[in-house]
Amino acid sequence: MVVSTLAAVVPAVAQEVFSKPKLSGFFMGQYQATFQEDANSNSFNVRIARASVDGRVMEDFYYKMQVQFNGNTTTLGSSPRLVDLFAEWQRFDFFKVKVGQFKRPFTFENPMNPIDQGFMGYSQNVQRLSGFSDRTGEHSSNGRDIGVQLQGDFLKNSSGRNLLHYQVGVFNGQGINVKDVDERKDLIGGVWYMPIRGMRVGVFGWEGSHARKGTYIDQKGNEGSGVVSLRQHRYALSAEYKANDMQLRAEYIHSTGYGFKTTYQKSENTSDATVNWANGNKADGFYALAVVPVTRDHKLRAKGRYDLYRKQANWGTSRTQYEIGLNYQIIKYVEIQSEYALINDRTLADGHHNYSTIDVELCVRF
Repeated sequence: MVVSTLAAVVPAVAQEVFSKPKLSGFFMGQYQATFQEDANSNSFNVRIARASVDGRVMEDFYYKMQVQFNGNTTTLGSSPRLVDLFAEWQRFDFFKVKVGQFKRPFTFENPMNPIDQGFMGYSQNVQRLSGFSDRTGEHSSNGRDIGVQLQGDFLKNSSGRNLLHYQVGVFNGQGINVKDVDERKDLIGGVWYMPIRGMRVGVFGWEGSHARKGTYIDQKGNEGSGVVSLRQHRYALSAEYKANDMQLRAEYIHSTGYGFKTTYQKSENTSDATVNWANGNKADGFYALAVVPVTRDHKLRAKGRYDLYRKQANWGTSRTQYEIGLNYQIIKYVEIQSEYALINDRTLADGHHNYSTIDVELCVRF
């Protein structure tokens, strides 16, 4: 009798403590053709393939683990890797605590799912200044790092909708799956105001460093060794409006701080601590985009984006993408995204600044 009673009680208690884990994921297959003098290319590619498990513990705690599968095992930039692994205490709307590996709280676009972002890639300034393919030489980290973050919503209006959101975190400053090197931490945060439903205007700040321990050649050509820590100072100004499946968004990012000459893709790259002095210590970028429904059922949407990145914060090093396209949702979890981009890259040789790219992607969620 006692045994049978315990057998019935234990599963019930476990169910109250742990919710049933949810398995989900997505796949993005890509065809891209680039028409550039002496550098034409076209190829099929698996842009992203991910799977995640998430759930709740005792209602107050949310957890998530996400893995990216596509790529190879020779480089950190494209190899299968752990992307997210975190837990968040969510008892109060105005005060939540997240611990683990997750998105840096910097810009509106960084936290977005790649399918929802809607274009052939995140904007150039977000990629280069938010920890995707960062100008510091950090390995590809999908905008993520390891740390602790506080966030919340407060100041409700008469209808009960919160008007302010804040988020601030302390991170290693080295990207995903890597320990701290210089014993300094990055402080990253933002705050935004939501005056009407669907609209938000925000500002973000980032103070920290990126470091390596190894050998280097200084500006005078002398060899040295030890820890090289490069201070990073960044800010972003952001605005967005999303309603009725329409989204309008614009963000400006400015960065001050040098990067390393070698991008961290293999383990031996971490011992190359030579600074890329020639690339300068300033960069900035701006984008503005619109995605609007064309049909009443919102399955077909038109999109356009102006995307500028200046790797030395001057017009002589600017790269601008002018993009237009269409996204079509075949069924709820399957979508085709397509676009054409005219690219002006002033860092290329004279007469070769302009070229174009066509991108088509099949996006599947599960």
